[in-house]
Order: sequence, then structure tokens, then C-alpha cells
Amino acid sequence: MEEFKTIAIFNYTHEIVVLKHKLDQEGIHYFFENETMSSIAPFYSNALGGIKLKIHPNDFENVQTILDDLKTNLNIV
Repeated sequence: MEEFKTIAIFNYTHEIVVLKHKLDQEGIHYFFENETMSSIAPFYSNALGGIKLKIHPNDFENVQTILDDLKTNLNIV
């Protein structure tokens, strides 16, 4: 996991639900840093630096395309 890089940061857990589904559909390996703590204590999210989407650098272009698509079509990212 050391080589995984942050590609996006979110403030609340509800912002990542659709994104998780899309990443799973594409078979992309990822994890969300601070997701558990932010779901337990949502107001700590900013103090923790947000919920960070970590991906392998080889998947950067695919994930960026997914993020752009969600931002354009759903206006949630």
C-alpha cells in the first residue's frame, strides 16, 4: 500500500458511495484512508485531512476518467 497515491479527497462518507461502486465494477484496487474514522465522527474529517482515495499509480488515468464522468454527470464529486 506504500506505493498507492492520493487522487482525490472527500469530506463526507456519503460522497464516496457511488464512486466505490464504479471502482469495484472496473476492478480497480483502491482504499479510502480515514473512511472509518470519518463515519464514526464526521466532524473529525477536516482534522484528519478528509477521506483520501488511494489508488495504484498505474490506474491513475482510469480513475481520473471515472471521477471526471461522475463530476460531469452526477455533480457529486
